[in-house]
Amino acid sequence: MMKTSALSPRKEPMETKEKNILRRIINPGKKPILTDEQKTRLDTLATMPDDQIDYSDAPYLPDADWVKVADLPSNRQQITLHLEDEVLDFFRKTGTHYHSTINAVLRTYVDAQKALSE
Repeated sequence: MMKTSALSPRKEPMETKEKNILRRIINPGKKPILTDEQKTRLDTLATMPDDQIDYSDAPYLPDADWVKVADLPSNRQQITLHLEDEVLDFFRKTGTHYHSTINAVLRTYVDAQKALSE
């Protein structure tokens, strides 16, 4: 039996199969190749003051400070959560308080969704 998320706008549950999962690999050591025009635009943008930059087409990104997880509220519930191995390994490598880091990331997402719905 498939479950639907309470946050999902779908009427029917989406089948979870490997083909439905989109994965992207981010390699900070391998930067994308830019055209000369793109390099010129970036150089121009880098010299502009912030108040002259048009952010109207940029997606809303809340200020995320996942390092200060100690500021989180203490009203928590213990649950069972199924995460992909790669995701869990990433957070475990952040330190012994990786549960709090996961919570901080989720809190940032919730705050962003609330801000969008206002």
